[in-house]
Amino acid sequence: MPEVSIKNQVEKLIELQKVDTEVYVFDVELQKKPEKIAELQTEFEEKKAHLHALEGKLKDIQLKRKEQELELKEREDHIAKSNAQLSLIKTNREYTAKIGEIEGLKADMSVIEEKILNDYEEVDAVLKVIEQEKEVVAQEEKKFLENKVKIEEEIKVVIEDSKELREHRKQMLEGIDPNYLARYDRLLKHKEGIAIVPVNGSSCGGCFMNVTQQMFNEIKIQDHLVECEMCSRILYLEDEG
Repeated sequence: MPEVSIKNQVEKLIELQKVDTEVYVFDVELQKKPEKIAELQTEFEEKKAHLHALEGKLKDIQLKRKEQELELKEREDHIAKSNAQLSLIKTNREYTAKIGEIEGLKADMSVIEEKILNDYEEVDAVLKVIEQEKEVVAQEEKKFLENKVKIEEEIKVVIEDSKELREHRKQMLEGIDPNYLARYDRLLKHKEGIAIVPVNGSSCGGCFMNVTQQMFNEIKIQDHLVECEMCSRILYLEDEG
């Protein structure tokens, strides 16, 4: 291929790379923005989970308290029944035993009442924390939804901008040799959106590996596209761009 044609091809690929760099940035944004929404949602769900855990703890305490209140009622009924039996007892031994039984039940009741009192205090404490957490969760939900809407709007803008850029890219393909374009597109896909790079000093502008004098000469001759021996990206000299 004539020298001017290679030079022209390189120039077209350089201009195409500028557009593809923007396209790549858009693609990265379109990947990262939904991930950001998911990250924010996870953080919000964790705060909700903490609130739900507190509510679960409250239910457990209330259930335990009800069980203890039932147990207390059983002791009260037992004491009432035992007191009614006292008048029917005929011997001192039986009377003393029944009194001992009643006293034991009363002692049990004192322990249960203390537990119930502690449960009431714990319920009050947990309720206060729950109310505080509800306010926090409400604020976090509002913040999450606002950020979500904002990011979704940003995604719409990026999609539209990316669409316009891709349409512009199609127009830029005219005049590029299909074989060179295929090589370029393959590199674009596998080299993080960078297929053609300048030689910076004596290094590849993509992987920074040394460019030999022979490669310099080949680039200057312009009878074929020269690729970096390390990263395979197409190389050009800045004054050619």
